[in-house]
Amino acid sequence: MAKSSHSSFGLSPQNLRTLRALKTPARIQKFLDALPYQYANTAWSPQRVLRTRKGHCLEGALLAAAALRLNGHPPLLMDLAAVRDDDHVLALYRENGLWGSIAKSNFSGLRFRAPVYRTLRELAISYFENYYNLRGEHTLRAYSQPVNLSRFDNRHWMTSEEDVWYIPEALVTAKHYALFPDKVARALPRLDRRSFEAGMHGWQKH
Repeated sequence: MAKSSHSSFGLSPQNLRTLRALKTPARIQKFLDALPYQYANTAWSPQRVLRTRKGHCLEGALLAAAALRLNGHPPLLMDLAAVRDDDHVLALYRENGLWGSIAKSNFSGLRFRAPVYRTLRELAISYFENYYNLRGEHTLRAYSQPVNLSRFDNRHWMTSEEDVWYIPEALVTAKHYALFPDKVARALPRLDRRSFEAGMHGWQKH
């Protein structure tokens, strides 16, 4: 059984207050958006992200999952799998039986989703149009089943001082579901210039 939302999970009092103050998914997303995007081969725990005040896609999703957990939601992540591009990680939440998501991204269209999606497939496909590489190719292909991070509580994923590489490993090896057949993927057109530039709004270079 997962620990209750009233537990500290080993977080410092200051970090506990910070995360509990993010009482809605929209507030969590706003907090993530304010963090500088870092290009680094790291897998920091939420506590390390809070200390450094920066993070990338995976680390943003981990922090969001921790904040969701402290406010009564299970800590769920989902992997979006891509070709010729990086995967993307979402923190999932559910309200009134509908799915939404929170995410840290350098691309403006790959972040927050309000809870209006009946299925995880609906949620995943909502990212398709804005999921592209720097050549303008649509690259999203599949989504994973949710991974509940409470299974890693004994490894202290919320507070570890060491990188939590076992979490992205669990996401990559989780069962994935294709969004459409390969023959559809082969015929996809490239993104038009206006949409490309809109999605790059606020993009931070290395």
